[in-house]
Amino acid sequence: MAGPRLKTVTRTQGNNQVLKSGAVKPRAFEFEFEEVSPLIDAFRRMVRGLEFDACEMAITTYICARSYGKRFTALPIFLVRAFHHGAILYNTKTGIRSPKDLEGKKVGVNRGYTVTTGLWARSILQHQYGVDLSTITWVLSGDEHVVEYQPPANVVSLEKGKELGDMLASGELVAAVGLEVDHPDVRPLIPNAREVALECLRTKGHYPINHTLVVKDDLLNAHPNLARDIFNAFAEAKRVYLEHGQIEELHQRVMEITSRDPLPYGITPNRQTLEEIIQFAVEQRIITRRVPVEELFAAGTHDLTA
Repeated sequence: MAGPRLKTVTRTQGNNQVLKSGAVKPRAFEFEFEEVSPLIDAFRRMVRGLEFDACEMAITTYICARSYGKRFTALPIFLVRAFHHGAILYNTKTGIRSPKDLEGKKVGVNRGYTVTTGLWARSILQHQYGVDLSTITWVLSGDEHVVEYQPPANVVSLEKGKELGDMLASGELVAAVGLEVDHPDVRPLIPNAREVALECLRTKGHYPINHTLVVKDDLLNAHPNLARDIFNAFAEAKRVYLEHGQIEELHQRVMEITSRDPLPYGITPNRQTLEEIIQFAVEQRIITRRVPVEELFAAGTHDLTA
């Protein structure tokens, strides 16, 4: 009997390109790829309507969605990683001189509070620079993918008719996370952010995960080997990218520093980072309890690495 045909969304990138092109084919099922731009719209559609069989998803969105019983489960495939030290911009005319100066101020967040870049940026402020996040008023430009989620009391929505970028440029906000603003008074809060981040990788193993892949629970339950088959297909696509593709500059730098695979899949090689995500999600009140890492990933994938 033929395997399932999976309606799938994942943005084309080096580590999945040969899957999208069909040069690498899964063993026991087929992908039916659908393009969604911007990709964040697919996150929302999957969370709210289960519109796809498999979907790339921001990992914090997934963790939040899982806590509300959404009927999909992640596989330990981590399609996108990034550093977020450079995601925090500030207005140089507002008296801010260091991250600690953000305490007691208003700081913008692009889109929702549960956005993964926001989680990582706030964790950097808290754990690397000693910032008390609870003293900051976080001003959101959008809503949450998970409609049931209610953020902490110090998180507010942007006033109607205003734009975060304009507020940052004018000094109405002293800083913002996840924006691109071209203004002479706006600069990265952490100087030499990329090198600072790479030094954190070198000394602390700091290597943030941004995106994973989720699959409908009904499909996983109906096809017990499907999770492993999907994992293996993505693992083979990544192998082709690393051995024969044009490697992205970030991945090159990570390989130079670690002498390891810059896109490890599986729980075991990513346990430190996954534990950090869970910890930060609890600290920032995105989820209410600390869950075991294995609880987040499909049965049959816990022992897989690639």
